[in-house]
Amino acid sequence: MTPEEKAGQVILPFFTGRDVEAHAKVIERLHLAGSIIMGDNVPVDAAGAVKPDAMRAVNQRLAKASSGRPWPGIIAVDQEGGQVSRLGRPLTEWPSPMSYGAAGNGALARLSGKALASELAHLGFNMDFAPDADVTMGPKDPTIGARSFSADPAVAASLSVEFSRGLLQAGILPSAKHFPGHGSVTADSHLSLPVQGAGRARLEARDWKPFRAAVEAGVPMVMTGHIAVPALESGVPASLSKATYGALRDFGFDGVAVTDALNMSAVKGRYPDGQAAVLALAAGADLLLMPADAAQAHAAVVQAVTNGVLSVERLDEAAVRVATMMHWRGRMGAPAGTPPGSGAALSSRVSAAAVTVLAGKCQGPLVPGAVRVTGGAPRDRALFAAAAGRAGLRMGSGPVVDLVGFGGRPGRGDIAVALDAPWSLAGSPAPVKLAIYGRTPGAFDALAAVLAGKATAPGKLPAAVGRYPAGTGCPTK
Repeated sequence: MTPEEKAGQVILPFFTGRDVEAHAKVIERLHLAGSIIMGDNVPVDAAGAVKPDAMRAVNQRLAKASSGRPWPGIIAVDQEGGQVSRLGRPLTEWPSPMSYGAAGNGALARLSGKALASELAHLGFNMDFAPDADVTMGPKDPTIGARSFSADPAVAASLSVEFSRGLLQAGILPSAKHFPGHGSVTADSHLSLPVQGAGRARLEARDWKPFRAAVEAGVPMVMTGHIAVPALESGVPASLSKATYGALRDFGFDGVAVTDALNMSAVKGRYPDGQAAVLALAAGADLLLMPADAAQAHAAVVQAVTNGVLSVERLDEAAVRVATMMHWRGRMGAPAGTPPGSGAALSSRVSAAAVTVLAGKCQGPLVPGAVRVTGGAPRDRALFAAAAGRAGLRMGSGPVVDLVGFGGRPGRGDIAVALDAPWSLAGSPAPVKLAIYGRTPGAFDALAAVLAGKATAPGKLPAAVGRYPAGTGCPTK
């Protein structure tokens, strides 16, 4: 490969809007690795629902643009379930990853990863930047929250590996993220550069456990986050830090190290004009995700090699790792996948296994046959009302059910329900408190069934919530 081809092989760009043809020409001209699909690239109908045939056509065009090599191009997306889901209905809506921690069921995480990935494969994707392997520290974690499987490092490790295995079973490449751990910092790297002040011993005992487990399980890709870790390299984002990549390789990892999006504020303003691309590669990254300007990043990498700032050997190593991973993926063939929405029953099963009672009765109805609802977004209230009807509950009178989202005020009313991460229940005066970890139809069905006394709540808190320790929940048989 020429230096220009190698430079393209290590860049995974994004584009804005729906002009796929223009983006495909950029991929062809710069020999780029493929593309990631973001929310504004997704073809939708007047009601905002994904148009599957149109999405498949977009992906086919992008795949063709990077087809001049003996391995497939990357067609990627961020589809974790919960709040990070670029593709909405009619694809299955999955609850937040924390649901699996509440359910405590590795097999369910693996089955769900496979079902989610199978719908992506049907649309022509071959890579998903999931799962989130971060260990959340609780309410001081402003970014990850319910994207984390658990506050317990061992549980987060086990479940993120099982979810990854499910993705791979359906032919989708997973990526464990965000090394060295975004769940225990107090700033959002989309907005600024968080600083992780823990020493190596603390990181090894907590944040790094899921990533060690991912490496040992053979997960092919690990994403580095834009987090400064003074114990490794002070003042430098981990994604651009040689010491960070060294720590990851010390785990025995020989797969693809991908940066978090290089257009995020933690990096973009500090390292303009393609600097981030060159610095990340020099530090040990193999795949550069979403540089702010792909052409500028490409030119900077080529120039850095020409000038000797970036060694040819380092660029070769990165390009070979990406090519090897995609060649390996190519050997799997192109899975047919399953149609959009085929995982709906399984998604509902996850939520039914996760719903958690922190305070209130564990047996029998929690409401007398009728309820009122407040809080949440209009769609949340509409989904709740529909689920209540299916459970035989009337709307408009009776106890008040207060729906509270991530980062919201403490739950009020007679029954406080946390829809995402459960931290909002810590200061709630409501006598009954529940967590459902999702805003899907299945999550609301699980809630309504518990309120009506038609189902028990088997979930256990995957993280402490105020005075309620991790593991709080109704006893199970």
